[in-house]
Order: sequence, then C-alpha cells, then structure tokens
Amino acid sequence: MAMLDEKSLDLMRRLMEAFGPSGFEREVTAIVKSYMEPYSDEVVSDKLGSVTFVSKGSSERPRVLLAGHVDEVGFIVSSITDEGFLTFNPLGGWWSQVLLGQRVVIRTNKGDIHGTIAAKPPHILPEEERKKVVEMKDMFIDIGATSREEAEATGVKIGDPVVPWSPFQLLHDGKVAMGKAFDDRIGAFVIMEAMRRLKEKGISHPNTVYGAATVQEEVGLRGAQTISHVVDPDVAVVVEVDIAGDVPGIKAHEAPTKMGRGPGLVTFDRSMIPNQAFKEFIIEVARQTQIPLQLSQMYGGGTDAGRIHIHKAGCPTAVITVPTRHIHSHVGLLSLRDTENAIRLVIELIKRLDAERVESFTKI
Repeated sequence: MAMLDEKSLDLMRRLMEAFGPSGFEREVTAIVKSYMEPYSDEVVSDKLGSVTFVSKGSSERPRVLLAGHVDEVGFIVSSITDEGFLTFNPLGGWWSQVLLGQRVVIRTNKGDIHGTIAAKPPHILPEEERKKVVEMKDMFIDIGATSREEAEATGVKIGDPVVPWSPFQLLHDGKVAMGKAFDDRIGAFVIMEAMRRLKEKGISHPNTVYGAATVQEEVGLRGAQTISHVVDPDVAVVVEVDIAGDVPGIKAHEAPTKMGRGPGLVTFDRSMIPNQAFKEFIIEVARQTQIPLQLSQMYGGGTDAGRIHIHKAGCPTAVITVPTRHIHSHVGLLSLRDTENAIRLVIELIKRLDAERVESFTKI
C-alpha cells in the first residue's frame, strides 16, 4: 500500500505544530488555503473563519461536503496576578489531570511567549490535600515573571490565547505520528490529501466536492453551522479522530476502535445518529475496495456532523475517523496507515456519490 509522501508528511507537521485554538484559527486556515489553492477550482470562506476548497466534477449536484475542524483545545488568559502569574480558562474540554507540568505557548501582540502550567507545590501541602486531584481553577501559568508589571511588559493581556507546546514527531519506524492538535487537524489533513489526489490523478467524480476546514468545533460546533449555510450540502462526510480503545483500562464497549486496525465509522454519538442507508453504503464500499474499517460509537462526544446533519431539511451525514490515543492532551498518537486508509476511503466515496445514490439515502 502506498504511504504518505514527503510533501504530505511536511503538511502534517506544519498543520499540527501551527497555533490555532478555538476562535484563533487563522494561522492554520492560512496554511490550508495556500496548500489547497493549486488543487481547487475555487476557495470559499464564511465569516466565522472556516475555509472551503472546491473540486468540480461532472455535475453541480449533489454537493458533497467533507468537513474537518482545525481548532485545537487550548486556553485563554483570564487574569494576571500581582506576582506575575497568568490564570486561564479552557477553550474546549480539558481533564485537569493532564495539565500540570506541561509547557504552553501564549500568543501576544508582541509575539509568542512560553510558560508552564503549575500549582502550589506538593511539598508544602497537608497530606490529605496531596492525595486530591488539583483542579484547573487552582492552576496558573508561570512565564518566569516576578510581578504584574514584568508580565505585562512581555505583551500578555487578558484574552490572549494559549496552546500546548508539543513538537510533531514520527515514531516506530515512521508508522506512528506523535504530537498535538490531531483532534481534528488529522481530519482536515485527510480531506486535503484526498482532494489533492483527485486533482493530481485526474479522478473523475459525479458531484461537486467542498472540502472544509471548520473552526470553533471544540466550543460548540459553531463553524459547522456557518459552513453548511455557505455550501448547502446534499450529503456530508465529517472526518474526525476516534478515541482509540487499545490503551490499558479501557473496555471494548467504551471505545471499540484500535490504532492501526483501519479508519473507524461512527454508528452513534451524542450529537448524531447517522443516516442508516449512507452508513451501510460506506461499509459496503470499504468491503468492495478492501479498506479495513472499524465500527465505532462515542457515547460521550459529538462532532461537526451534529450541526451539518440538521442543516435546512436535513443532510445525510456520516463520520469517518482516525483512531487516536490520548486526545485532548499535550501529546496524541495515531497510525499513518490508518490515515492513508481514511484518505483512500474518502476518495472511493467521492467517486460513487452521484445524484441517484444520494437521493436513495433519504427515500422512504
């Protein structure tokens, strides 16, 4: 099986290392736009910040929306203390236990500054308190300042965004990628690579494809709503991460997909029950093309599909995933083989989504 080339891996690195928490995605969307312009017939934006790149096939309809959000979970500065420490609020969902001792980058008008997330040291805590999990409200960011004036001199102010500092790296003889922001820039990456191949290989398709890098998913699926309005899709595929259930302590029913066993197909989550005919069609296409596919559920989470599938009178939507370990932390891990197979599956679906097929998904 062909694996990702150097150009693809360079794009992956640039996307993951870029700075872009919810509401502050412009650096990432600029990378997406400049990379995709040569492979697109048109590039369209909405006014919230999402970017859509268009590939015109043999027919204007159906319009196929492929969506992957590019915002990462991060933080926003909420105050500067008299001693020069920064308090913060989360942008997206964080579990307090993964934060302490981690390095972060704060973006200010004067440039980026570095810091670390800290709390009162355990050495001076009473034994009872030492056993408790430190809550986020009791943490702060230390940028090395000793007073409010010193901190403010760096340019930092309330409302400045913060992301994990986490360099991208390949492990396991290049089979596994490690880094931040896989949720969900790996989804955007899969869509970008699929559409690049459509163009480079001259693959014909009976529809118009809109690849979307959406914003503000982690704070309430906001970009999905506005981009649906711009595109007006007839059918949609959201490409997302999945919670890889192959780490110690997870039972199969809690997270069924495993890293390295192929992309996932979400059969149910908190935000959407997928169109059943479309779901079965994807299973059949994967079988015909011999692409490994894992069936998944995410009871506790949702995706951009939650908004897209209720656009106007409804839009048949499905979620294809790349199983990823340790999402919503400083360091995630995923399989490049799963990523490649997700790209292949998206292309195979695009080739088959003609007007008759898409109409069949909603016929009663």
